Amino acid sequence: MKPPTEIEAAPPAAENPVVGIDQSAGNFSYKVDYAFDAGTGLNEDTVRYISSVKKEAPWILEFRLKALKTFLEKPMPTHWATKDLENIDFDGIRYYLSQGQKPKRTWDEVPDDIKETFERLGIPEQERKFLAGVEAQFDSEAAYSNIKEIVAKQGVIFVNSTEALREHPELFRKFFGKVIPTGDNKFSALNSAVFSGGSFIYVPPGVKVAQPLQAYFRINAENFGQFERTLIIADEGSEVVYMEGCTAPKFSTSTLHSAVVELVALKGAKIQYITVQNWANNVFNLVTKRGVAHEDAEIKWIDCNIGSRLTMKYPGVVLKGKRPAAKSSPSPSPTTASTRTPAPR
Repeated sequence: MKPPTEIEAAPPAAENPVVGIDQSAGNFSYKVDYAFDAGTGLNEDTVRYISSVKKEAPWILEFRLKALKTFLEKPMPTHWATKDLENIDFDGIRYYLSQGQKPKRTWDEVPDDIKETFERLGIPEQERKFLAGVEAQFDSEAAYSNIKEIVAKQGVIFVNSTEALREHPELFRKFFGKVIPTGDNKFSALNSAVFSGGSFIYVPPGVKVAQPLQAYFRINAENFGQFERTLIIADEGSEVVYMEGCTAPKFSTSTLHSAVVELVALKGAKIQYITVQNWANNVFNLVTKRGVAHEDAEIKWIDCNIGSRLTMKYPGVVLKGKRPAAKSSPSPSPTTASTRTPAPR
């Protein structure tokens, strides 16, 4: 098989501003022939294309179209945030790129160019050493997804959102969009209209997942927007640690990353969500993260963001019932052009 062709990336900065961290590690990309491409620009046809290639149920298309309307109606939040948001060219972004909607279960089945990407980032090695399950997303869809048999036998579900909507629709729909409503902010509405990929995790009552579950979100294409949607449900008395990593190559044009993450910790459950993002300085990183902790439950956010042109991210927890707990350890990088916490909406 012909080896993948690497595209020449922008040269790294002469001096690495974060001591001990190689910010150029993700600064590479490969030429990929995508089987599915929604083209540039955002309109109703874009949304219908995404829903069509995913073969989604009618209620999801309806959800997406309503979200698109909300996104278009909401003003850009420059009244409290940076004016740099006005430089996002939504008509110049590619909203969906993939080679298919079904992830591979072994690395040997993953196409060479995509496998080479994740091997350079060390994902297969990490999986072998200490992870209970791994999902690797390349642009809009998961290219690889696997969970250890011993964890699956405990009833733990760990799939991407595309598979979850197809295989676990009732469970997914019960919690989807309940923690973060579509109209929460302009970018949660954007994600709701064009979301693709992201993780869906369900941990049954009393099950304590001994090793972390990890997802890795990789942007490869230029002028691209990645809009993963993650939903984690820890049933009563269960425990889970989830780790996510994100990288993108440096391009001369802007890249958009706008995710939504919803966590639900039911009575006595514990969720720890760890994020490490190493972005190139052309990335707009605009993410909405929120959890709901019920009686005696605990949600902990550990969040490290390195680089980006602009990061706006605000992990939060809604406390419900008696004795819920929330902890947050944000760690924005000094190299981030701007990291902001929003004013009340």
